[in-house]
Amino acid sequence: MAELSVGDRAPAFSLPSQDGRLVSLSDFKGKKLLLYFYPKADTPGCTKQACSIRDASEELGKLRVAAVGISPDEPSKQKKFDEKHRLGFPLLSDPDNKVAKAYGAWGKKSMYGKTYEGIIRSSFVIDGKGKVVQASYKVKPLDTIANVREVLG
Repeated sequence: MAELSVGDRAPAFSLPSQDGRLVSLSDFKGKKLLLYFYPKADTPGCTKQACSIRDASEELGKLRVAAVGISPDEPSKQKKFDEKHRLGFPLLSDPDNKVAKAYGAWGKKSMYGKTYEGIIRSSFVIDGKGKVVQASYKVKPLDTIANVREVLG
């Protein structure tokens, strides 16, 4: 799928969280949402990104923004990641990458000269009507919150 742009309707999703609860985009109707995709729970970059979002929870609360992370990891791995780092926000399991593909967060990557397909670290701010107000692809782990501030601050 092509990358999303500002003004696009955010693709709907319903995925299991680390607590086994089904979380849907529609749960955030009327609220702003920071939705981000990360490759793998408890790896260095993904941990930096998740902890930066955790550390900005008060600021996000003042901006009335909820945070949700999505990766291909199973809910049990997401739960361990959440508990280890006390993240405190939903981490959703997308093992077949359907939602990542719908958001354009799945594609070709390269590392050490090898090309493969995987999660493209991406973040989106979605308004209460389900419209994309900010889309960042190939985002650096510590830039996720800076991007939210830029669009909502």
